[in-house]
Amino acid sequence: MLFSIVIPVYNVAEYLEACVASVLQNDCRDCEILLVDDGSTDGVCPAMCDRFAADHPSLIRVIHQENRGLGGARNTGLEAARGDYLLFVDSDDTLTPNALAVLRRAAETTGADVIAFHVDSDDGEGHLSPIRAHSIPGGTTFSLDEKPEFLLSLPSAVCRLWKRQLFLSSGIRYPSRVWYEDIRTSLKLFALAETIHALDDRLYRYLQRPGSIMNSAALARNREILDAFDDLLVWFREQGLYKAYQNELTRLAVDHILLAATVRVTRQDPRHPLLGEFAAYMAEHFPGWEKHPCLSQLPTLHKLLVFLIRGRHYKAVRLLFRLKG
Repeated sequence: MLFSIVIPVYNVAEYLEACVASVLQNDCRDCEILLVDDGSTDGVCPAMCDRFAADHPSLIRVIHQENRGLGGARNTGLEAARGDYLLFVDSDDTLTPNALAVLRRAAETTGADVIAFHVDSDDGEGHLSPIRAHSIPGGTTFSLDEKPEFLLSLPSAVCRLWKRQLFLSSGIRYPSRVWYEDIRTSLKLFALAETIHALDDRLYRYLQRPGSIMNSAALARNREILDAFDDLLVWFREQGLYKAYQNELTRLAVDHILLAATVRVTRQDPRHPLLGEFAAYMAEHFPGWEKHPCLSQLPTLHKLLVFLIRGRHYKAVRLLFRLKG
């Protein structure tokens, strides 16, 4: 079997039908769909999953389990999978109609451990915005040591096709019940992959909805980005890879700790104590980051944000975003 498509399911009755339908409208030859019902409590999703499996018994399998979070549900799926490759699809998102055909062709042609593609962001009203998940030209096959800039790609699990053996041979799994589970996992797999193949195609549609994890107002949980970087730095050092990718890890910290987590917290509360923790973490683990060459590569707005954050002008950051609407 070529592909195992793993769909974690938790209280998403409003979106699940469209998600599964988007997979079924693809060419599903030599595929299986694994619906991992992660302890849904809405009284609807478990039965929906069973109905899909009853309607497509040769294609869809259902696993019901106690709640383990998104990472735990993905792990259950990958361990039960039979395919050579894994495609993770979040249950409120959809695939484009040609996604599996494009990925099948790439997998059979290249045999790459990771096949990377781009996504569209869907505002829920049918308006799509393209998101480039990586900067590598389409049609390029490479390893991370040949193109270390790939480490700066969008870390999301859903914009790649993964060879299942990468997980099995390394023992790497998604952490359960945490934020930033993708950054803790994808970057390690990039480093372990012998070959990565880049596509220019946009094959996945990511739904931005108010109730999603990254739109949550639980500001305190943004601290978990520091736990994620602790995990990453320890792993890269243990593998003897830290020096090789130190530049990229510094840029990742700027992107994710400063330009994502710091800004996310600042927009809600410019006096939140987490802001001091973020600044202290950067100073301790990435000394001299303020003069790092990677800053010259940032877009103009990001340079301005870094300047304001360095000076701890958090109220100015919030004002900037309010002015931008």
